[in-house]
Amino acid sequence: MTQSSIKDAHEAPPPLIAAWLIAAGPALAVTPPAGADHKLPPGIAWQQGDVDAAFALAKSSNKPLFLYWGAVWCPPCNQVKATLFNRQDFIDRTRQFIPVYLDGDSPGAQKLGAQFKVRGYPTMILFKPDGTEITRLPGEVDGERYLSTLELGLTAARPVKALLAAALKGDKLALGDWQLLADYSWDTDQAQLVPEDKLAATLLQLARAVPAGNEALAARLQLKALAAAATADKAPALDKPAAQAALAKVLGNPKLARDNFDVLVNYAGDIAGFVSESGPARDALVKAWDQALQRLAIDATLSTNDRLGAVTAQIALARLGKPEGALSEPLLKTVRAAVADADKRTTNGYERQSVISTAGYTLAQAGLLEESDKLLQAELKRSHSPYYFMLALASNAKQRGDKAAAVDWYEKAYASSEGPATRLQWGTTYVSGAVELAPQDEARIEKAASSVIGELAGTQNAFYERNRRSLEKLVAKLQGWNKDKKHDAAVKRVLGQLSGICGKLPAKDPQKPVCEGLVKPGKAA
Repeated sequence: MTQSSIKDAHEAPPPLIAAWLIAAGPALAVTPPAGADHKLPPGIAWQQGDVDAAFALAKSSNKPLFLYWGAVWCPPCNQVKATLFNRQDFIDRTRQFIPVYLDGDSPGAQKLGAQFKVRGYPTMILFKPDGTEITRLPGEVDGERYLSTLELGLTAARPVKALLAAALKGDKLALGDWQLLADYSWDTDQAQLVPEDKLAATLLQLARAVPAGNEALAARLQLKALAAAATADKAPALDKPAAQAALAKVLGNPKLARDNFDVLVNYAGDIAGFVSESGPARDALVKAWDQALQRLAIDATLSTNDRLGAVTAQIALARLGKPEGALSEPLLKTVRAAVADADKRTTNGYERQSVISTAGYTLAQAGLLEESDKLLQAELKRSHSPYYFMLALASNAKQRGDKAAAVDWYEKAYASSEGPATRLQWGTTYVSGAVELAPQDEARIEKAASSVIGELAGTQNAFYERNRRSLEKLVAKLQGWNKDKKHDAAVKRVLGQLSGICGKLPAKDPQKPVCEGLVKPGKAA
Protein backbone atom coordinates (compact mmCIF):
# COMPACT_ATOMS: atom_id res chain seq x y z
CA MET A 1 0.00 0.00 0.00
CA THR A 2 1.41 3.41 -0.96
CA GLN A 3 1.15 6.59 1.01
CA SER A 4 -1.36 7.90 -1.49
CA SER A 5 -3.77 5.17 -0.44
CA ILE A 6 -3.65 6.27 3.19
CA LYS A 7 -3.65 10.02 2.67
CA ASP A 8 -6.54 10.30 5.08
CA ALA A 9 -4.98 8.23 7.79
CA HIS A 10 -7.93 6.35 8.86
CA GLU A 11 -10.68 6.90 6.41
CA ALA A 12 -10.55 3.15 5.86
CA PRO A 13 -8.84 0.74 8.23
CA PRO A 14 -6.72 -1.78 6.32
CA PRO A 15 -3.21 -2.46 7.65
CA LEU A 16 -1.54 0.92 7.61
CA ILE A 17 1.72 2.68 7.99
CA ALA A 18 0.74 5.46 10.36
CA ALA A 19 0.71 8.63 8.34
CA TRP A 20 1.00 11.08 11.23
CA LEU A 21 3.46 9.94 13.91
CA ILE A 22 5.24 11.71 16.73
CA ALA A 23 8.86 10.72 17.37
CA ALA A 24 9.85 9.81 20.90
CA GLY A 25 11.31 12.42 23.19
CA PRO A 26 11.64 12.78 26.96
CA ALA A 27 8.50 11.01 28.11
CA LEU A 28 7.02 9.31 31.13
CA ALA A 29 6.88 5.54 30.80
CA VAL A 30 3.13 5.10 31.09
CA THR A 31 1.89 1.66 30.14
CA PRO A 32 -1.91 1.32 30.37
CA PRO A 33 -2.87 -1.66 32.53
CA ALA A 34 -5.16 -4.32 31.14
CA GLY A 35 -8.77 -3.16 31.23
CA ALA A 36 -7.87 0.49 31.69
CA ASP A 37 -9.60 3.36 29.92
CA HIS A 38 -7.50 3.72 26.79
CA LYS A 39 -9.10 6.96 25.74
CA LEU A 40 -7.20 9.26 28.08
CA PRO A 41 -3.55 9.10 29.15
CA PRO A 42 -3.08 10.58 32.63
CA GLY A 43 -1.70 14.00 33.49
CA ILE A 44 -3.79 16.39 31.37
CA ALA A 45 -7.02 18.10 32.47
CA TRP A 46 -8.92 17.28 29.29
CA GLN A 47 -12.34 18.81 28.71
CA GLN A 48 -14.79 16.27 27.29
CA GLY A 49 -18.41 16.09 26.24
CA ASP A 50 -19.51 19.72 26.07
CA VAL A 51 -17.31 21.39 23.46
CA ASP A 52 -19.37 24.60 23.51
CA ALA A 53 -18.71 24.91 27.23
CA ALA A 54 -14.99 24.40 26.61
CA PHE A 55 -14.96 27.24 24.06
CA ALA A 56 -16.88 29.42 26.52
CA LEU A 57 -14.26 28.62 29.16
CA ALA A 58 -11.47 29.51 26.73
CA LYS A 59 -13.12 32.86 26.03
CA SER A 60 -13.81 33.71 29.66
CA SER A 61 -10.29 32.73 30.75
CA ASN A 62 -8.70 34.33 27.64
CA LYS A 63 -6.83 31.11 26.84
CA PRO A 64 -6.38 29.40 23.49
CA LEU A 65 -8.18 26.08 22.98
CA PHE A 66 -6.42 22.89 21.84
CA LEU A 67 -8.74 20.38 20.16
CA TYR A 68 -7.68 16.76 19.71
CA TRP A 69 -9.85 14.55 17.46
CA GLY A 70 -9.00 10.86 17.52
CA ALA A 71 -10.18 7.30 18.08
CA VAL A 72 -9.30 4.57 20.57
CA TRP A 73 -8.21 2.09 17.87
CA CYS A 74 -6.28 4.48 15.61
CA PRO A 75 -2.53 3.61 15.52
CA PRO A 76 -1.16 7.14 15.06
CA CYS A 77 -3.54 8.39 17.77
CA ASN A 78 -2.04 5.85 20.14
CA GLN A 79 1.44 6.90 19.03
CA VAL A 80 0.60 10.50 19.95
CA LYS A 81 -0.60 9.34 23.37
CA ALA A 82 2.56 7.34 23.94
CA THR A 83 5.12 9.88 22.77
CA LEU A 84 3.58 13.34 23.09
CA PHE A 85 0.67 13.50 25.52
CA ASN A 86 2.78 11.86 28.24
CA ARG A 87 5.77 14.20 27.81
CA GLN A 88 6.13 16.34 30.89
CA ASP A 89 7.00 19.39 28.79
CA PHE A 90 3.77 18.96 26.81
CA ILE A 91 1.76 18.41 29.99
CA ASP A 92 3.24 21.61 31.43
CA ARG A 93 2.23 23.56 28.33
CA THR A 94 -1.39 22.43 28.63
CA ARG A 95 -1.73 24.94 31.48
CA GLN A 96 -1.48 27.65 28.82
CA PHE A 97 -4.62 26.50 26.96
CA ILE A 98 -7.89 24.62 27.34
CA PRO A 99 -7.29 21.02 26.16
CA VAL A 100 -10.30 19.33 24.59
CA TYR A 101 -10.39 15.59 23.84
CA LEU A 102 -12.92 14.57 21.18
CA ASP A 103 -13.22 10.85 20.50
CA GLY A 104 -14.86 9.95 17.21
CA ASP A 105 -17.19 7.51 18.96
CA SER A 106 -18.39 9.93 21.65
CA PRO A 107 -21.93 11.39 21.45
CA GLY A 108 -22.11 14.27 19.01
CA ALA A 109 -18.53 13.77 17.82
CA GLN A 110 -19.31 13.26 14.14
CA LYS A 111 -21.47 16.39 14.00
CA LEU A 112 -18.62 18.33 15.61
CA GLY A 113 -16.24 16.74 13.13
CA ALA A 114 -18.30 18.21 10.31
CA GLN A 115 -18.39 21.57 12.09
CA PHE A 116 -14.62 21.75 12.52
CA LYS A 117 -13.89 20.10 9.15
CA VAL A 118 -11.86 17.27 10.60
CA ARG A 119 -11.78 13.88 8.96
CA GLY A 120 -8.64 11.87 9.58
CA TYR A 121 -7.55 10.63 12.99
CA PRO A 122 -5.68 12.26 14.65
CA THR A 123 -6.32 15.93 13.92
CA MET A 124 -5.06 18.57 16.35
CA ILE A 125 -6.20 22.19 16.05
CA LEU A 126 -5.26 25.29 18.02
CA PHE A 127 -7.90 28.03 18.36
CA LYS A 128 -7.77 31.59 19.67
CA PRO A 129 -9.91 32.34 22.76
CA ASP A 130 -12.59 33.78 20.46
CA GLY A 131 -12.81 30.51 18.49
CA THR A 132 -10.75 31.56 15.43
CA GLU A 133 -8.64 28.68 14.16
CA ILE A 134 -4.92 29.46 14.49
CA THR A 135 -3.26 26.38 13.03
CA ARG A 136 -3.46 22.62 12.57
CA LEU A 137 -0.59 20.96 14.34
CA PRO A 138 1.68 18.44 12.59
CA GLY A 139 1.34 15.05 14.22
CA GLU A 140 3.99 13.57 11.93
CA VAL A 141 7.01 15.53 13.20
CA ASP A 142 9.14 14.73 16.22
CA GLY A 143 8.29 15.93 19.71
CA GLU A 144 10.70 18.86 19.81
CA ARG A 145 9.49 20.26 16.50
CA TYR A 146 5.88 19.75 17.54
CA LEU A 147 6.36 21.68 20.76
CA SER A 148 8.17 24.46 18.93
CA THR A 149 5.27 24.75 16.48
CA LEU A 150 2.75 24.66 19.33
CA GLU A 151 4.59 27.49 21.10
CA LEU A 152 4.61 29.55 17.90
CA GLY A 153 0.89 28.97 17.52
CA LEU A 154 0.19 30.02 21.10
CA THR A 155 1.96 33.35 20.55
CA ALA A 156 1.01 33.92 16.90
CA ALA A 157 -0.42 37.35 16.11
CA ARG A 158 -2.18 36.02 13.01
CA PRO A 159 -3.66 32.62 12.12
CA VAL A 160 -2.04 30.51 9.41
CA LYS A 161 -4.82 31.42 6.98
CA ALA A 162 -3.79 35.09 7.18
CA LEU A 163 -0.10 34.22 7.06
CA LEU A 164 -0.63 32.21 3.89
CA ALA A 165 -2.45 35.08 2.19
CA ALA A 166 0.29 37.51 3.21
CA ALA A 167 3.07 35.22 2.00
CA LEU A 168 1.43 34.68 -1.37
CA LYS A 169 1.09 38.46 -1.78
CA GLY A 170 4.80 38.88 -1.14
CA ASP A 171 4.51 40.52 2.27
CA LYS A 172 7.41 40.23 4.67
CA LEU A 173 6.91 37.58 7.37
CA ALA A 174 8.80 36.81 10.55
CA LEU A 175 10.85 33.62 10.66
CA GLY A 176 8.36 32.07 13.11
CA ASP A 177 5.55 32.74 10.65
CA TRP A 178 7.42 30.83 7.96
CA GLN A 179 7.91 27.94 10.37
CA LEU A 180 4.16 27.84 11.06
CA LEU A 181 3.55 27.60 7.31
CA ALA A 182 6.22 24.94 6.81
CA ASP A 183 4.96 22.82 9.70
CA TYR A 184 1.25 23.34 9.17
CA SER A 185 -0.58 20.02 8.96
CA TRP A 186 -1.51 20.19 5.29
CA ASP A 187 -2.49 16.50 5.51
CA THR A 188 -5.42 17.31 7.80
CA ASP A 189 -6.38 20.68 6.30
CA GLN A 190 -9.26 19.24 4.25
CA ALA A 191 -8.62 21.87 1.56
CA GLN A 192 -9.74 24.70 3.82
CA LEU A 193 -6.79 26.94 2.96
CA VAL A 194 -5.89 25.65 -0.51
CA PRO A 195 -7.87 23.47 -2.95
CA GLU A 196 -6.28 20.04 -3.32
CA ASP A 197 -5.55 20.56 -7.01
CA LYS A 198 -3.58 23.73 -6.21
CA LEU A 199 -1.79 22.56 -3.07
CA ALA A 200 1.45 21.40 -4.69
CA ALA A 201 1.84 24.61 -6.71
CA THR A 202 1.04 26.75 -3.68
CA LEU A 203 3.62 24.99 -1.51
CA LEU A 204 6.24 25.40 -4.24
CA GLN A 205 5.39 29.10 -4.45
CA LEU A 206 5.87 29.39 -0.69
CA ALA A 207 9.18 27.54 -0.88
CA ARG A 208 10.48 30.05 -3.43
CA ALA A 209 9.33 32.97 -1.26
CA VAL A 210 11.19 31.87 1.89
CA PRO A 211 13.83 34.53 2.69
CA ALA A 212 17.41 33.71 1.77
CA GLY A 213 19.37 32.02 4.51
CA ASN A 214 16.47 29.78 5.56
CA GLU A 215 17.12 26.89 3.21
CA ALA A 216 15.86 24.32 5.72
CA LEU A 217 12.36 25.83 5.73
CA ALA A 218 12.38 26.14 1.95
CA ALA A 219 13.44 22.50 1.63
CA ARG A 220 10.61 21.36 3.87
CA LEU A 221 8.02 23.24 1.84
CA GLN A 222 9.51 21.79 -1.35
CA LEU A 223 9.26 18.27 0.00
CA LYS A 224 5.67 18.79 1.10
CA ALA A 225 4.89 20.14 -2.36
CA LEU A 226 6.36 17.00 -3.93
CA ALA A 227 4.33 14.80 -1.58
CA ALA A 228 1.15 16.68 -2.51
CA ALA A 229 1.94 16.40 -6.22
CA ALA A 230 2.81 12.71 -6.03
CA THR A 231 -0.42 11.79 -4.25
CA ALA A 232 -2.81 14.12 -6.11
CA ASP A 233 -5.74 12.55 -7.95
CA LYS A 234 -4.60 14.41 -11.06
CA ALA A 235 -0.83 14.81 -11.30
CA PRO A 236 0.15 18.49 -11.70
CA ALA A 237 2.86 19.71 -14.06
CA LEU A 238 6.26 19.63 -12.39
CA ASP A 239 9.87 20.37 -13.28
CA LYS A 240 11.10 16.86 -12.53
CA PRO A 241 14.84 17.48 -12.99
CA ALA A 242 14.56 20.39 -10.55
CA ALA A 243 12.65 18.15 -8.15
CA GLN A 244 15.35 15.49 -8.36
CA ALA A 245 18.02 18.09 -7.63
CA ALA A 246 16.10 19.36 -4.60
CA LEU A 247 15.69 15.82 -3.30
CA ALA A 248 19.39 15.10 -3.78
CA LYS A 249 20.29 18.08 -1.56
CA VAL A 250 18.07 16.81 1.24
CA LEU A 251 19.07 13.16 0.92
CA GLY A 252 22.74 14.03 0.90
CA ASN A 253 22.48 16.15 4.04
CA PRO A 254 21.97 13.97 7.16
CA LYS A 255 20.55 16.87 9.20
CA LEU A 256 18.05 17.90 6.54
CA ALA A 257 17.07 14.26 6.05
CA ARG A 258 16.54 13.85 9.80
CA ASP A 259 14.52 17.08 10.01
CA ASN A 260 12.27 15.86 7.20
CA PHE A 261 12.12 12.17 8.10
CA ASP A 262 8.32 12.21 8.06
CA VAL A 263 8.13 13.08 4.35
CA LEU A 264 11.08 10.91 3.35
CA VAL A 265 9.60 7.89 5.16
CA ASN A 266 5.89 8.26 4.43
CA TYR A 267 6.14 9.29 0.78
CA ALA A 268 9.28 7.50 -0.44
CA GLY A 269 7.75 5.33 -3.14
CA ASP A 270 5.20 7.93 -4.19
CA ILE A 271 7.67 10.76 -4.71
CA ALA A 272 10.47 8.70 -6.23
CA GLY A 273 8.07 7.11 -8.68
CA PHE A 274 6.54 10.46 -9.55
CA VAL A 275 9.68 12.51 -10.21
CA SER A 276 11.69 9.86 -12.10
CA GLU A 277 11.32 7.25 -14.80
CA SER A 278 13.07 3.88 -14.87
CA GLY A 279 16.71 4.39 -15.75
CA PRO A 280 19.94 5.94 -14.40
CA ALA A 281 18.24 9.01 -12.89
CA ARG A 282 15.85 6.89 -10.84
CA ASP A 283 18.61 4.47 -9.87
CA ALA A 284 20.72 7.33 -8.51
CA LEU A 285 17.75 8.83 -6.65
CA VAL A 286 16.72 5.50 -5.12
CA LYS A 287 20.29 4.76 -4.05
CA ALA A 288 20.64 8.12 -2.26
CA TRP A 289 17.19 7.75 -0.71
CA ASP A 290 17.92 4.23 0.49
CA GLN A 291 21.14 5.39 2.13
CA ALA A 292 19.26 8.13 3.94
CA LEU A 293 16.63 5.62 5.10
CA GLN A 294 19.33 3.29 6.40
CA ARG A 295 20.61 6.12 8.60
CA LEU A 296 17.09 6.93 9.82
CA ALA A 297 16.40 3.26 10.60
CA ILE A 298 19.13 3.28 13.25
CA ASP A 299 18.68 6.86 14.47
CA ALA A 300 18.16 6.63 18.23
CA THR A 301 16.52 10.08 18.30
CA LEU A 302 13.55 8.70 16.38
CA SER A 303 10.76 6.62 17.86
CA THR A 304 10.69 2.87 17.39
CA ASN A 305 7.79 3.26 14.99
CA ASP A 306 9.53 5.87 12.88
CA ARG A 307 12.68 3.76 12.61
CA LEU A 308 10.56 0.82 11.54
CA GLY A 309 8.79 3.09 9.06
CA ALA A 310 12.17 3.86 7.47
CA VAL A 311 12.55 0.14 6.73
CA THR A 312 9.04 0.06 5.29
CA ALA A 313 10.04 2.94 3.02
CA GLN A 314 13.04 0.91 1.82
CA ILE A 315 10.56 -1.75 0.70
CA ALA A 316 8.52 0.88 -1.14
CA LEU A 317 11.62 1.97 -3.05
CA ALA A 318 12.59 -1.63 -3.83
CA ARG A 319 9.06 -2.28 -5.13
CA LEU A 320 9.39 0.52 -7.71
CA GLY A 321 11.38 -1.84 -9.89
CA LYS A 322 9.89 -5.05 -8.59
CA PRO A 323 6.21 -4.67 -7.65
CA GLU A 324 5.77 -8.43 -7.27
CA GLY A 325 7.94 -11.31 -6.14
CA ALA A 326 10.65 -11.82 -3.57
CA LEU A 327 12.85 -8.97 -2.43
CA SER A 328 16.60 -9.31 -1.97
CA GLU A 329 17.78 -11.46 0.92
CA PRO A 330 19.68 -8.58 2.58
CA LEU A 331 16.51 -6.46 2.62
CA LEU A 332 14.39 -9.33 3.95
CA LYS A 333 16.97 -9.85 6.69
CA THR A 334 16.76 -6.16 7.56
CA VAL A 335 12.96 -6.32 7.68
CA ARG A 336 12.88 -9.33 9.98
CA ALA A 337 15.48 -7.83 12.32
CA ALA A 338 13.71 -4.46 12.49
CA VAL A 339 10.32 -6.03 13.20
CA ALA A 340 11.72 -8.34 15.88
CA ASP A 341 13.50 -5.44 17.56
CA ALA A 342 10.41 -3.22 17.45
CA ASP A 343 8.22 -5.99 18.89
CA LYS A 344 10.69 -6.67 21.69
CA ARG A 345 11.38 -3.09 22.72
CA THR A 346 7.78 -1.78 22.63
CA THR A 347 6.07 -2.34 25.97
CA ASN A 348 3.89 0.77 26.15
CA GLY A 349 0.31 -0.33 25.54
CA TYR A 350 -0.57 2.73 23.47
CA GLU A 351 2.57 2.60 21.35
CA ARG A 352 2.17 -1.09 20.51
CA GLN A 353 -1.07 -0.30 18.71
CA SER A 354 0.97 1.79 16.30
CA VAL A 355 4.19 -0.24 16.18
CA ILE A 356 2.54 -3.61 15.59
CA SER A 357 0.33 -2.09 12.91
CA THR A 358 3.43 -0.86 11.08
CA ALA A 359 5.28 -4.11 11.72
CA GLY A 360 2.49 -6.29 10.36
CA TYR A 361 2.18 -4.08 7.31
CA THR A 362 5.94 -4.07 6.75
CA LEU A 363 6.14 -7.86 6.79
CA ALA A 364 3.18 -8.10 4.41
CA GLN A 365 4.73 -5.61 1.99
CA ALA A 366 7.90 -7.68 2.01
CA GLY A 367 5.86 -10.74 1.04
CA LEU A 368 6.27 -12.35 4.48
CA LEU A 369 2.56 -12.97 4.97
CA GLU A 370 2.83 -15.91 7.37
CA GLU A 371 5.17 -13.94 9.61
CA SER A 372 2.81 -10.98 9.48
CA ASP A 373 -0.11 -13.21 10.44
CA LYS A 374 1.80 -14.69 13.37
CA LEU A 375 2.69 -11.26 14.73
CA LEU A 376 -0.84 -9.87 14.33
CA GLN A 377 -2.57 -12.90 15.82
CA ALA A 378 -0.34 -12.74 18.88
CA GLU A 379 -1.30 -9.10 19.30
CA LEU A 380 -5.03 -9.88 19.33
CA LYS A 381 -4.63 -11.04 22.94
CA ARG A 382 -2.75 -7.90 24.02
CA SER A 383 -4.40 -5.07 22.13
CA HIS A 384 -7.14 -2.92 23.61
CA SER A 385 -8.59 -2.73 20.06
CA PRO A 386 -7.94 -6.16 18.50
CA TYR A 387 -10.57 -5.59 15.83
CA TYR A 388 -8.13 -3.21 14.12
CA PHE A 389 -5.60 -6.01 13.61
CA MET A 390 -8.32 -8.37 12.39
CA LEU A 391 -8.68 -6.15 9.34
CA ALA A 392 -4.95 -6.48 8.74
CA LEU A 393 -5.36 -10.25 8.89
CA ALA A 394 -8.21 -9.99 6.39
CA SER A 395 -5.96 -8.02 4.07
CA ASN A 396 -3.22 -10.64 4.34
CA ALA A 397 -5.68 -13.43 3.56
CA LYS A 398 -6.95 -11.48 0.56
CA GLN A 399 -3.39 -10.94 -0.66
CA ARG A 400 -2.65 -14.67 -0.58
CA GLY A 401 -5.89 -15.42 -2.40
CA ASP A 402 -7.79 -16.98 0.50
CA LYS A 403 -11.11 -15.24 -0.04
CA ALA A 404 -13.08 -17.24 2.51
CA ALA A 405 -10.60 -16.50 5.30
CA ALA A 406 -10.52 -12.83 4.37
CA VAL A 407 -14.31 -12.46 4.61
CA ASP A 408 -14.33 -14.35 7.90
CA TRP A 409 -11.76 -11.92 9.35
CA TYR A 410 -13.82 -8.97 8.13
CA GLU A 411 -16.83 -10.45 9.91
CA LYS A 412 -14.89 -11.08 13.14
CA ALA A 413 -13.53 -7.54 13.06
CA TYR A 414 -17.01 -6.07 12.72
CA ALA A 415 -18.43 -8.33 15.42
CA SER A 416 -15.81 -7.27 17.97
CA SER A 417 -15.58 -3.56 17.06
CA GLU A 418 -16.72 -1.00 19.61
CA GLY A 419 -18.25 2.47 19.37
CA PRO A 420 -21.01 3.65 16.99
CA ALA A 421 -18.83 5.39 14.40
CA THR A 422 -16.28 2.58 14.50
CA ARG A 423 -18.91 -0.13 14.14
CA LEU A 424 -20.44 1.68 11.16
CA GLN A 425 -17.02 1.93 9.51
CA TRP A 426 -16.06 -1.66 10.29
CA GLY A 427 -19.48 -2.93 9.22
CA THR A 428 -19.16 -1.13 5.91
CA THR A 429 -15.72 -2.68 5.45
CA TYR A 430 -17.21 -6.13 6.12
CA VAL A 431 -20.01 -5.61 3.59
CA SER A 432 -17.55 -4.25 1.02
CA GLY A 433 -15.23 -7.21 1.55
CA ALA A 434 -18.07 -9.69 1.19
CA VAL A 435 -19.34 -8.01 -1.98
CA GLU A 436 -15.88 -8.13 -3.51
CA LEU A 437 -14.78 -11.58 -2.38
CA ALA A 438 -18.04 -13.53 -1.99
CA PRO A 439 -20.62 -11.80 -4.24
CA GLN A 440 -22.56 -15.02 -4.61
CA ASP A 441 -23.32 -15.18 -0.88
CA GLU A 442 -26.44 -13.04 -0.98
CA ALA A 443 -27.71 -14.14 2.42
CA ARG A 444 -24.48 -13.15 4.13
CA ILE A 445 -24.26 -9.78 2.42
CA GLU A 446 -27.87 -8.86 3.14
CA LYS A 447 -27.56 -9.94 6.76
CA ALA A 448 -24.40 -7.89 7.24
CA ALA A 449 -25.83 -4.80 5.55
CA SER A 450 -29.07 -5.11 7.48
CA SER A 451 -27.13 -5.34 10.74
CA VAL A 452 -25.17 -2.17 9.93
CA ILE A 453 -28.32 -0.24 8.99
CA GLY A 454 -30.16 -1.59 12.01
CA GLU A 455 -27.67 0.02 14.38
CA LEU A 456 -28.27 3.47 12.89
CA ALA A 457 -31.52 3.93 14.78
CA GLY A 458 -29.58 4.14 18.03
CA THR A 459 -26.65 6.14 16.63
CA GLN A 460 -26.50 9.85 17.36
CA ASN A 461 -25.50 11.99 14.35
CA ALA A 462 -25.51 8.94 12.09
CA PHE A 463 -25.42 11.04 8.92
CA TYR A 464 -22.54 13.39 9.70
CA GLU A 465 -18.85 13.32 8.74
CA ARG A 466 -17.23 9.85 8.76
CA ASN A 467 -20.58 8.18 9.43
CA ARG A 468 -22.05 9.77 6.31
CA ARG A 469 -19.13 8.69 4.16
CA SER A 470 -19.32 5.13 5.49
CA LEU A 471 -23.00 4.99 4.56
CA GLU A 472 -22.33 6.45 1.11
CA LYS A 473 -19.76 3.74 0.55
CA LEU A 474 -22.11 1.04 1.84
CA VAL A 475 -24.96 2.06 -0.45
CA ALA A 476 -22.63 2.43 -3.45
CA LYS A 477 -21.23 -1.06 -2.86
CA LEU A 478 -24.71 -2.57 -2.69
CA GLN A 479 -25.80 -0.76 -5.84
CA GLY A 480 -22.69 -1.90 -7.69
CA TRP A 481 -23.29 -5.47 -6.52
CA ASN A 482 -26.83 -5.24 -7.88
CA LYS A 483 -26.02 -3.55 -11.19
CA ASP A 484 -27.33 -6.58 -13.12
CA LYS A 485 -30.46 -6.67 -10.88
CA LYS A 486 -29.66 -10.19 -9.66
CA HIS A 487 -29.89 -9.07 -6.04
CA ASP A 488 -32.71 -6.59 -6.46
CA ALA A 489 -34.96 -7.94 -3.72
CA ALA A 490 -32.16 -8.06 -1.13
CA VAL A 491 -30.97 -4.53 -1.88
CA LYS A 492 -34.52 -3.17 -1.83
CA ARG A 493 -35.07 -4.68 1.60
CA VAL A 494 -31.91 -3.07 2.96
CA LEU A 495 -32.69 0.32 1.41
CA GLY A 496 -36.25 0.01 2.69
CA GLN A 497 -34.83 -0.47 6.16
CA LEU A 498 -32.76 2.70 5.69
CA SER A 499 -35.79 4.55 4.35
CA GLY A 500 -37.64 3.71 7.56
CA ILE A 501 -34.89 5.39 9.57
CA CYS A 502 -35.06 8.45 7.30
CA GLY A 503 -38.79 8.67 7.90
CA LYS A 504 -38.34 8.92 11.66
CA LEU A 505 -36.01 11.91 11.45
CA PRO A 506 -37.68 15.29 12.17
CA ALA A 507 -38.55 17.29 9.06
CA LYS A 508 -36.13 20.10 9.95
CA ASP A 509 -33.24 17.80 10.89
CA PRO A 510 -30.39 18.51 8.40
CA GLN A 511 -29.65 14.77 8.44
CA LYS A 512 -33.00 13.95 6.83
CA PRO A 513 -32.16 15.02 3.24
CA VAL A 514 -28.78 13.30 3.57
CA CYS A 515 -30.49 10.07 4.57
CA GLU A 516 -33.09 10.38 1.83
CA GLY A 517 -30.35 11.06 -0.71
CA LEU A 518 -28.79 7.72 0.16
CA VAL A 519 -32.04 5.90 -0.48
CA LYS A 520 -32.87 7.91 -3.61
CA PRO A 521 -29.70 9.37 -5.16
CA GLY A 522 -30.15 12.94 -6.34
CA LYS A 523 -32.66 13.84 -3.64
CA ALA A 524 -30.08 15.04 -1.10
CA ALA A 525 -29.97 18.77 -0.36
